[in-house]
Amino acid sequence: MSLIKTTYGRRSFIKSIGLAGGGMMIGFSWLASCKETTTAEEVAMMPDEWFEINGFLKIGDNGMVTIMSPNPEIGQNVKTSMPMIVAEELDTDWNNVIVEQAPLNTDLYTRQLAGGSQSIRAGWESLRMAGATARHMLKEAAAQAWQVPLAEITTAAGIITHEASGKSAHYGEMASAAALIPVPEEVELKDKSEFSIIGTSRKNVDGIKIVTGQPLFGLDVQKEGMLIAMIVHPPAFGMTFKSMDAASVKSMAGIRDVFKMETYKADTPRSFSDTATFNEMVVIVGESTWQVMQAKKAIQIEWEQASDFSFDIDFFGNTQTTTYPAGLESTENHVLKMADLGSKKGNVVRKDGNFEAAFKKATKTIERSYSCPFLAHNTMEPMNFFANVTPEKAELIGPIQTPEFMEKSVASRLGMTLEQVDIQMTRMGGGFGRRLYGHFLIEAAVISQQMNAPVKLVYTREDDMTFGNYRPAYYVNYKAGLDDNNQLVAFQVRAGGIPESPLYANRFPAGAVENYQAEDWTLKSNVSVGAWRAPRSNFIAGAEQSFLDEVAELAEKDPIDFRLELFERAKNNPVGENNDYEADRYAGVLKLVREKSNWGNQQPGVSRGVAAYYCHNSYVAQVLDVVMKQGVPKIEKVYSAVDCGIVVNPDAAINMIEGGVIDGIGHAMYSAITFKEGVPQASNFDKYRLIRHNEAPSSQQVDFVKNDIDPTGLGEPPLPPVMGALANALYKATEKRYYHQPFISNKPFIG
Repeated sequence: MSLIKTTYGRRSFIKSIGLAGGGMMIGFSWLASCKETTTAEEVAMMPDEWFEINGFLKIGDNGMVTIMSPNPEIGQNVKTSMPMIVAEELDTDWNNVIVEQAPLNTDLYTRQLAGGSQSIRAGWESLRMAGATARHMLKEAAAQAWQVPLAEITTAAGIITHEASGKSAHYGEMASAAALIPVPEEVELKDKSEFSIIGTSRKNVDGIKIVTGQPLFGLDVQKEGMLIAMIVHPPAFGMTFKSMDAASVKSMAGIRDVFKMETYKADTPRSFSDTATFNEMVVIVGESTWQVMQAKKAIQIEWEQASDFSFDIDFFGNTQTTTYPAGLESTENHVLKMADLGSKKGNVVRKDGNFEAAFKKATKTIERSYSCPFLAHNTMEPMNFFANVTPEKAELIGPIQTPEFMEKSVASRLGMTLEQVDIQMTRMGGGFGRRLYGHFLIEAAVISQQMNAPVKLVYTREDDMTFGNYRPAYYVNYKAGLDDNNQLVAFQVRAGGIPESPLYANRFPAGAVENYQAEDWTLKSNVSVGAWRAPRSNFIAGAEQSFLDEVAELAEKDPIDFRLELFERAKNNPVGENNDYEADRYAGVLKLVREKSNWGNQQPGVSRGVAAYYCHNSYVAQVLDVVMKQGVPKIEKVYSAVDCGIVVNPDAAINMIEGGVIDGIGHAMYSAITFKEGVPQASNFDKYRLIRHNEAPSSQQVDFVKNDIDPTGLGEPPLPPVMGALANALYKATEKRYYHQPFISNKPFIG
């Protein structure tokens, strides 16, 4: 067992006996209670690691335990997995646990966010501490009641026992007394070998409600007197509102009002979650969705080209300026500019040895370029939020990944205090990063304030797909050189994008090549971008792994053997000091997937690709099998080997991995947002291609590396490498290399 401190600050625990009939409630600031908060500098360096977790539990006099889940639920199943960790250390029976979604409460909780695959990782120790502390207090209450030594008290499945005297009680019988026990300065955590809940599969606590259609999502919200609102934004990036003729629309049946809205005032402080290109929009409010949609079609609005504009954002304590240049941009020009910048020397971010000299001396050399387009998030549940703003209070209900950040933004925009803003989180029908950006919540609040009525704002699919906050467009150029012994002696990566670079300079093969150079560049744009599942990694992983396959082929080596040789170098004689991966764990997933896929012994007619990548603190290697049917590729099977530390809920983990694989394959094959004079060329699924059911892999196999390492990220790591495995398998199947996504935009797979 290990000891863990429970008190780091005045708000670590809040106790009360506030349950009907007696009971125990412990509120605790989980992350702050066990370790110091990550510094602003560390957060700025690793923006995908912003996650902190908080919550509380209640024990009723009947022994039932309610565990609050403070984090937004976007399908990653933290609403089940996080309470499992608390229940494990509490040593209660999972069948006696009730899970509730916690409200936004910045006094009790901090960092109520969903993003960066960090919920379990960031909360692991503190979630365990929460359960262990409650268990200790229950044991101490029993020891005092029975007048026996605390060391002789044991617990199991919600029962407290003193074996020598034969006395026992369920937790509910000791709850009220336990609530009076002082919070201990430190508690013992279970040895990981004693886990009975963690590591076992538990069903989604919302599963029954989901399949029976019970109200869980923002779109389900219905309130008396509620109006429906929709927005009309400029038809092109680089344009803004000029004028409108709203008179005829206002007279349409059911329409209550039509007006121009400014989402953010010039002096409204913004955080990263307030990113939005279109600030001035037209709002239509009516009695029903149908009536408002008809008014949207009828309204006449004149738009004009916008000037340059910029605003400052607070990015976890660091002020950054976001600039949107004037002009109407087109994909054709984007591609030309990226290719031009990609061919020139960029900003050198890392330099080991002398790449230029080594490349010139190399016996064999290779150079390749890769690119990908903008991508929309396309959450299945349309963007929506309910708002009821009165002079006294702003009540907001809906799907948001960043409620705490948006609480501050709403208060500032409406001129209210934080205490006057009440944000209630619903389950989300998909997020993928789109709901990190809460401008739609601000819009709902401003509309409700203007109308002096409860309002539900709903985006149509066309609204959302053409609004922005897309995955950026990226471009990367690689060069590599081999010596006489086919050893990799020179490697260069030059990566950039619109408007950010996908480069991770300290990731593999950094540390494994003596002469290594990483450069980046960026191209400004007025197209707004944001985090898309596995930011930056979602492109650079596939490009890197595709290139490494070509280098392995040039070296006349098996692609897995080639990678393992590099990891041996990184392990035994690493280059540089800032390599952000563990070579042993990286090699471990490759060895596991090689074993499980029976690499090198596939059936006749099966073409295989492999890839491995590290992101969000986890390691994933994948082998993808493709067969050709009537000249069209069909994915037969995907093998995934994953090292994410301890797996809390195996079924949920497998679901995330399989979903990430399908998501990655579909977007690599088909999806793209392109522009012509600022106008997105896809506004619905008739032109924006997503993967179909019959195009998903026929089967998947997931294997985990078994270890006692604390859990790491899992929602995002499975997606990036599969794009590379797919490209490599397609090459084997078609004898054609795939450098630019989407690989097969208009040619469907067959089932």
